[in-house]
This record gives sequence, structure tokens and C-alpha cells, in this order.
Amino acid sequence: NLTSPMEFLLLGMGDVASLQTPLFFLLFLIYSVTVVGNILITVLVVVDRHLHTPMYFFLGNLSSLETCYSSTILPRLLASLLNGDRTISAHGCMAQFYFFGCFATTECYLLAMMSYDRYLAICQPLLYASLMTWKVCLKLVAASWLGGLLISVVTTSFISHQIFCGPKAIDHFFCDFTPLLELACTDITMFAPIALIISFLDLVFPFLFTLASYVHIIAAILRISSRVGRQKAFSTCSSHLTVVTIFYGTLIIVYLLPRTVPLRQLNKVLSLFYTILTPLVNPLIYSLRNREVKEALRKVL
Repeated sequence: NLTSPMEFLLLGMGDVASLQTPLFFLLFLIYSVTVVGNILITVLVVVDRHLHTPMYFFLGNLSSLETCYSSTILPRLLASLLNGDRTISAHGCMAQFYFFGCFATTECYLLAMMSYDRYLAICQPLLYASLMTWKVCLKLVAASWLGGLLISVVTTSFISHQIFCGPKAIDHFFCDFTPLLELACTDITMFAPIALIISFLDLVFPFLFTLASYVHIIAAILRISSRVGRQKAFSTCSSHLTVVTIFYGTLIIVYLLPRTVPLRQLNKVLSLFYTILTPLVNPLIYSLRNREVKEALRKVL
């Protein structure tokens, strides 16, 4: 009873045999649009010289990240819907947990870096070119990826050293931190302070940084006397603000709500927003609400 299982069972959204086929086609369509849309934005940022600016450099990295991010969960979920096999090996589960944690944390930091870029562009317009150089952009993106990699290594190392006993069923549609901890039969109380520090580093700190940036941005926009000037300033950060609201809003609710039995299904539904819908709406929001991206797409086509 004190041996870790060789495989886990992902319960997913529950036994929905009648919805399995339509759910497969819906998720397949979402995944296809997500991958094509994000790759297209990345290609546009690379090939169009008008998009070779810090803002679009961050956007290209975000789109590349979203492609990897959705690919850690959706292909496995699609395969289980297609063949009915919901089991996942212990090594596969740890790999999925590592890459999901790495990409999710990196996205938190990258969104924070994008908010800092918008802060400089709106609040420090005269110093923007000298402060946000290509060297600074590369350092900020590299720091985001490095932060995600290191934090995910720590959490995955802790989870992989736990002893799992009892039922091997994970009440989720992917290998996540809290559902995995619920299966551990070792004492995890000693990990509580470490978990608090890690959650602050990978979620709370970038969220507070992003929030502080937008407080200054909104204050600067409200000080603009002309209505046209305010609209123009707000339009430069409205797309990013929309993505941030969807991503952080659902992420914070899921990880702050207790995983009681009545709330578990709600947690899984909200998890769909930051794991599946955010990578989908990212290319749609930035392409439909951005004139320069639409112009670059028109030239390519």
C-alpha cells in the first residue's frame, strides 16, 4: 500500500459517454485554431519589419509560449476522448506536470513583462526607446523562461518524491499540483511554507507587478486632456489587459478556492479557461483588435 503507482487515472470531466464524440471535435477545433493562430502571429512578427518593435517581440514570444502551453494538455485529452483510455503513466504524469508548470509560470512572468513595456510606453514615452532596448527585451524574456523553468523544477521534484497510495484516480483532466497532492500518503505539512513561497513567486508576485503597472497606466491615461488621446493610449494596452484579466482571473480563483467536493467540478470548468481558452483567444484578441497585425496579415496573404 505504500508503493507509488506506475500509472494514474485521469477522471476528466466525468463519465460523459454521449458527449465524448462532440467534445472531441470541439476540442480538436479549438486546438487547431489555437496552434494555427499562434504560429501565424509568431510568423508575422518575424517576417514583417513593421512589427520589429519591443511590444510585438513580446507578443511573438507569448504566441510561441501559448502553442507549447496548450500542447501539454490538449493532445493527451484528445487521445483519451478518442480511444477511451484515461490512464497516464507516472512518468508521463510528471512530465505533463513539469511542462505545464513551466509554461504557466513563464506566461505569468511574460505577461508582467508586457505590462512593464506598456507602462514605459505610456508613462515614460520620451525615455521608452532608451529604456526598452533590444538587449533589455531579450533579458526580460530570458528571465521569464528561466523563472518558469526553475520554479517548475522545484515543484516537480517535490511531487515526484512523494509516495502515492490508495486510489490512483486524479480528479482532473490533467496532472495538476493540488489533485496530485491529494493522492500522497506522506506528511505534506512541512511543504506548506515552501508551497506558499512558490505560489508567491510564480503567481502572486507577477500579478501584483502587472496590477501596479496598470494602476500607473490608467492614472496616466486619465491625465490626458483630449478624449482622442485617451482612446489612442488605452487601445495600445486594451488587448493585453483583456488577456491578463481572463488568465489571472480564472487562475487565482482556481488556486484560491478550496477543493471541496461541491467546488471540484467548478474548479475543473474554470481550469478550462486558463488551459484551453486563453491560448485560443490570444491570437483572436491581438489580431481582431490590432490594426498593425491585420495589416501585416493582409500583406502576407
